[in-house]
Parts: sequence; C-alpha cells; structure tokens
Amino acid sequence: MWKDEFLSWNSSKFDGIEEISLPLDAIWVPDIVINEFVEDGKSQDLPYVYVSSSGTIRNYKPMQVISACNLETYAFPFDIQNCSLTFSSCLHTVNDLNLSIWRSYEEISEDKSIFLNDGEWELLSVPSSYGVLYTQGGSFAQVQFNLVIRRRPMLYIVNVLLPSILLMIVDIISFYLPPNSGTRIMFKTSILVGYTVFRVNMVDEVPATTLRVPLIGVFFIVCMALMILSLGKSIIVIKFLHIDKEESDGHLISQCLFQTNKEVTEDKSFSSSDEIAENLIGEGKRDRINSLKSTFSNDLQMEDILSEVASIRSYMLKIDSEEAWHSHWLTLCYKFDSLLFKVYLLVFTAYAATLGLLWWAWSSYKV
Repeated sequence: MWKDEFLSWNSSKFDGIEEISLPLDAIWVPDIVINEFVEDGKSQDLPYVYVSSSGTIRNYKPMQVISACNLETYAFPFDIQNCSLTFSSCLHTVNDLNLSIWRSYEEISEDKSIFLNDGEWELLSVPSSYGVLYTQGGSFAQVQFNLVIRRRPMLYIVNVLLPSILLMIVDIISFYLPPNSGTRIMFKTSILVGYTVFRVNMVDEVPATTLRVPLIGVFFIVCMALMILSLGKSIIVIKFLHIDKEESDGHLISQCLFQTNKEVTEDKSFSSSDEIAENLIGEGKRDRINSLKSTFSNDLQMEDILSEVASIRSYMLKIDSEEAWHSHWLTLCYKFDSLLFKVYLLVFTAYAATLGLLWWAWSSYKV
C-alpha cells in the first residue's frame, strides 16, 4: 500500500465516488524488491489495484517468492531458523521514497494466522524493524521482517534418534553375556553391522552441510565408536581367558611326553643290562644267577610301580593346581570385564548428558 498525491480527488465533485479500480500498468508503482530474492514463485496475476480519493493505492496481489536463508543446522533436529525478508527500493532514495510499517511491531510479531502450517515447522514470531541503508549511491529506506521458525523434531526422534538409542542400549545389555562364550562377540558384531546399515540408510534424512558438523552427525560417529570400543573390549577379555587355557594345555602335554620318554628309556636300559649279564656269566652258574635275577627283577618292578604311582600322584596334583589357577584366572578376568563395563557405561553416560545439554541449549529460543 502506498500513497500517490497525483491520484487524489474530491469525492463530492464526482458523485461521492470514494474508490475506483485501475489497471496496474496505468499507474506508477514503486520499485520495491526483496533483497533475499532468488527466483519467482508461482502466484496469481491480479492486474488491477484499488485507488481511494485520498490517493491511497492498495495492491492485494499475493506474492510467492523463493528467497535465500542461511540455515543453522548444528542443533538439528532441535534447530531454530531465523530467515529475513528485507524490502527496499533499488532506485529511489529515502528522500524520494520512504517506507513504513502499516501495523505495530507487536501486532506483527504475534500474528501467526497467515503462516501455513506444513507439519515440520512452527512459527514462533515475526519481529520487524525499520532502517536506512547508507551507500555511496545514497541512503535507501528498508524494512526487514525476521521469520523465526522452529523445526518439529518428533518425526526425526522416532525415525533417526530412537533406533540409535535402542541399539546402544542393546549393546550395553550384551555385556551381561558371559565373556567366555563366543556368543558375545557374534552378538556385538551383528549390532555393529546393523547400525552401519541403518546409518547408510539415514544419510538422506540429515541435512548436508560443509560448514559445521551437526550434533546428530557427532551422535552417529560417537555411537559407532562406542560400539567398536565395546567389541574391542570383549575381544581383549576373551583373549585373556584363552591365554591361560593355552598355557595350561601346553604344560600338561609336555608332562605326558616326559613321562612316556622316561618309561621307554627305563625299558631299554633294563634289556641292555640283561644282555650284558648273559654274555659275561658262564653256563655253570645260570641257576644261581636266574634266582638273583628274579629277585632283582621283582625289586625293580616294585620300584617301577612306586615310581608310576608317585608320578600319577604328582600329575593329579598338577592338574588340581592348574584347575585352581584357571578358576582364579577366570575370576580375575570377570572382574576385569566388570571394570571395563563400568568405565564404558560412565563414558556413555557422560557423552549422552553432554549431547543432551548441547541440544537443549541450542533449541532454547531467545528473541
């Protein structure tokens, strides 16, 4: 709406006509443009305007424009955007063409009736201001409207954040699986693969930006890093468990081989001594030697039996000792696993609290 003093008349001299409609091309129209204008939108063409007897011209043509807006997606999906629309003249200075706001600033700021609710954005306020732009070509009046809008995050919480949080909770619960079973590694690997596939599918849901990494991107990266850390921690614990088992098995095998070699050596020594005795002693003394040999053989057999019993007893004691040591080592690994789980849970809690505070701070609206 503008006023042209050259289009005013006295209504009493023209049968009380207070207002007429004229073609838009037949009158002077101020060159008011939007500085953030990018391209024309689709709007209806209204070729007529209303002109009152006081020279006031009203143009009710709706306008749809596509404008540039600097989006701040750091707090996505809890972000608040401030998009400005600046109206000014390109040719006429403030001395020739001045701008003013028809309604009060408070009324414009609180008016939300004209905002089209599309389900994703919520209009918070429309603050406005008047200013003069000083350039080398002159001073130009301008009026700026700021559209403060907030994204409704429920859709992204359900589709993006909630699945990630549930996978992290399942990963934490998997620590209660016994560390000496292979199911924990397989379970954690399956969770990591599933989260990777989920992350690839959610790439289009997150706004692309090269200026700053949004908090939700940090959320995804840290969640994957924590899952990898959890998997590595379980691998270390299982490796410690199998170190004790491998050493115990190797020790028992070496003991069995030593006992077998000892028996073979004693049999060979006994047979060789028997052959030497037969060659040295004559035929006349064979009966006496046989009796002595029988007695000596019985003594040797008794000694062998005692030796075998002693070796079996020593072997059983070593087995008991190995089992006790293995049980002690298993208890120690369980305690180590519990300690790592507590550290992991502490890191996850600190990370979740920090991210939640950052999201809350960036989503809080202040005019």
